[in-house]
Amino acid sequence: LFTLPVRGSEGLYMVNGPPSFTESAAFQRDSGKNCKAVAFSKDGSLFAWCNGEKVNIVNVTSAELLRSFDLPRAVCLEFSPKNNVLATWQAYTTAKDGTGGVPNLQLHDVKTGKCLKSFIQKKMQNWCPCWADDESLCARNVNNEVHFFENNNFNTIANKLHLQKVNDFVLSPGAQPTKVAVYVPGSKGAPSFVRLYQYPNFGGPQSALANKSFFKADKVTMLWNKKATAVLVIASTEVDKTGASYYGEQTLHYIATNGESAVVQLPKNGPIYDVVWNPNSVEFCAVYGFMPAKATVFNLKCDPVFDFGTGPRNAAYYSPHGNILVLAGFGNLRGQMEVWDVKNYKLISKPVASDSTYFAWCPDGEHIVTATCAPRLRVSNGYKIWHYTGSLLHNCEVPPNEEMWQVSWQPFLDGVFPAKAVKYQAVPSELPSAEPKPAQAYRPPALRNKPVTSSKLHEDEPPQNMKPQSGSGDKPLSKTALKNQRKHEAKKAAKQEAKVDANQESTQSSASQNAPRSAVPAITSGDPEVDKKIKNLRKKLKAIEQLKEQAAAGKQLEKNQV
Repeated sequence: LFTLPVRGSEGLYMVNGPPSFTESAAFQRDSGKNCKAVAFSKDGSLFAWCNGEKVNIVNVTSAELLRSFDLPRAVCLEFSPKNNVLATWQAYTTAKDGTGGVPNLQLHDVKTGKCLKSFIQKKMQNWCPCWADDESLCARNVNNEVHFFENNNFNTIANKLHLQKVNDFVLSPGAQPTKVAVYVPGSKGAPSFVRLYQYPNFGGPQSALANKSFFKADKVTMLWNKKATAVLVIASTEVDKTGASYYGEQTLHYIATNGESAVVQLPKNGPIYDVVWNPNSVEFCAVYGFMPAKATVFNLKCDPVFDFGTGPRNAAYYSPHGNILVLAGFGNLRGQMEVWDVKNYKLISKPVASDSTYFAWCPDGEHIVTATCAPRLRVSNGYKIWHYTGSLLHNCEVPPNEEMWQVSWQPFLDGVFPAKAVKYQAVPSELPSAEPKPAQAYRPPALRNKPVTSSKLHEDEPPQNMKPQSGSGDKPLSKTALKNQRKHEAKKAAKQEAKVDANQESTQSSASQNAPRSAVPAITSGDPEVDKKIKNLRKKLKAIEQLKEQAAAGKQLEKNQV
């Protein structure tokens, strides 16, 4: 049986998960209004919280208090992956006379309770050191360097990764050897870049496993897949120079540890709202484009596998086993969710969780929690627990004058819950389904007694399978590709006609007319996308030839030209 801690103005308490949904009698409710943070260990066996006086650690099953630390100002907590260390952070303060403040990031030994090491960590962002899954390595970003400690010995720095200005780094999940993805922002016209290294080979640029540089990046998000074979990088700028979007501009890059890299081509313009790896590590889903947004699953070649069409969505969540995908529209959207069976790409259910500020899959791969939390929304706080087939199993609303700040599932290690076959039939539930009443559109008095004519601002695109169909080797074409194909065919036909005409007239004049077009014999592969790539490559080769000629003539070439 698993639990959900609920933190809010009524204090901190534990709720038993499905099927009972009752408050846990084992965990003593902490009814102080000052609970700042909670944390589970990775395997879900330990639970820590700070209540404005102490940081407490309890054993989840027995609810026995294991440790208590006097840290009234702690606001962030995290366990190391194997439960050996508890990291705590409090706001950094300097003394009144301007002298340096005391270290505010503490690492405590969970077993003995003693403080292993204290660091000064001014920023709350990325405050926590990162551990490899087996705790053989721990890393921190210090003054644009990444410092590595081995086997939780924090008194000696075992290794340093020094690049001009490391802004961010992410350690790979899973077993040894540990890999590191680092991001260095561009400066003075030089591009930003992300590099992948294998610990401890940090020699020079040659020792990197892979390198991808790009302009247009004020900040990046780096996402490792579970098998640590590739990283997805969402690069975004604060401002969109074209003025097309309030949210700046985003691009999606793929970098593999074997050195391959690519820009993921997204067929619709607009922001990238969300990108998630499937836990199977061989495909990922992106939600992108101006509303109504598109969602597409790509493989490791960055080719689209399945397109979910367009709809009101800005987030994607794979279930822990990777067999179900939820596409959802939260925040400024109405909370519509689409639950898809990933193997067959069939829609399972379409529940609606309006005003949700939080969504999480239960480790069992069957249940989902959605919540409305303060301070994002101050009214109608509470949480709902669903089965993925669309049934609402539990609905908890906090009293009107109270707030709920956080709810989360107790984590479990992979393999504790086996994957089950996907169901399509809604599971039975005591609660009525939470279908919101459809809001009636405003109708001016003159039209009120007349029949309703529906007018859509845009047509929604239907989902379509992008995998090459067995039998025919061709890919199903997207709308633009079809358009291009038609154009292509029309051009071909026109060319044929022109040829026939030309043969009747003099060949001389026709040659002069078609010279620019047929300077290079037009070889078509039948696939407009491939033709486009061939054309671009030809362009590049031509430019290279020209540069070589210029260099031969003694012209000094720029670095990028070389």
